[in-house]
Amino acid sequence: MNEFHLSKRLATVASFIPKGAVLADIGSDHAYLPCYACLHGYATKAIAGEVADGPLRSAQQQVEKSGLSHLISVRKGDGLAVIAPGEADCITIAGMGGALITRILGDGEEKLAGVKRLILQPNIGAELVRRWLLDHGWELVAERILKEDGQIYEVLVAECGDARRPYRNLEAELILGPFLLQENSEVFREKWQRELQHWKRIIADLAEKGESESAREKKRELEKKVQLVEEALA
Repeated sequence: MNEFHLSKRLATVASFIPKGAVLADIGSDHAYLPCYACLHGYATKAIAGEVADGPLRSAQQQVEKSGLSHLISVRKGDGLAVIAPGEADCITIAGMGGALITRILGDGEEKLAGVKRLILQPNIGAELVRRWLLDHGWELVAERILKEDGQIYEVLVAECGDARRPYRNLEAELILGPFLLQENSEVFREKWQRELQHWKRIIADLAEKGESESAREKKRELEKKVQLVEEALA
C-alpha cells in the first residue's frame, strides 16, 4: 500500500470523499489516505492528525515524499484537537474501535461545525457509532461492508440531516446497519452468522457459570440481540 494504491478498506473510505473537500484524516498513520485523496483530486487540501510520535513522523515523511507539503498539514494532537472549527468539511476516522471513534467525535463535537460529511470505519463496534450519530443529529447516508485479508470491515457515511430517516426497525438496524441489511450481501451474511455463533457460545458459557445478577443481565442482553438479528435476517 502507498499513496497511489490503497488497501481495499481505505480505498472504500476514499471513495466517499466528496470532490473538492477539505479533508481531516484523524489517526492518519502513514497519511496514505490524505495523500491519495489529494493526488486523485478528491481533496483540495488536507490535515493529517496523529497523537503518537512514530506515526506522526511516518506521516510527515510520506507527505514530503509525495511532494504534497503545500497541500497537507501534518499535526500532532488527540482526535479533533488538530483542527479548528470550520477548517475541514470532511472528516475521516478509520481503523479504530467504535468506542474510540465515538469518544473522538464527542470530545471534539464543537469542531464539527461546518463539517458536511463524516466517513467512519470502525474495526469493531459499528453499533456504537450508529447510536452516536443518531443521538447527535447525523444522518447515515451510506454504508459499505467488505472483506479483506480475512477481516470484515464496515464503512459508515453520515451528513447533518434527519438522523432517524434511514431506520425502519431501529433496534435491529442500529446493530446491522439499515443500508447493509437492505443490501444483504454475502459478506454481510457471513459476518452475522459468525457473530450469532459467537454470541450463542457466550450465552452457553454464562448459563454454565451460575446465577450472578451481572451474568443474568449479560445473558438477557445477548439473547435479545440474537433474537433481533435472527428475525431481521430471516
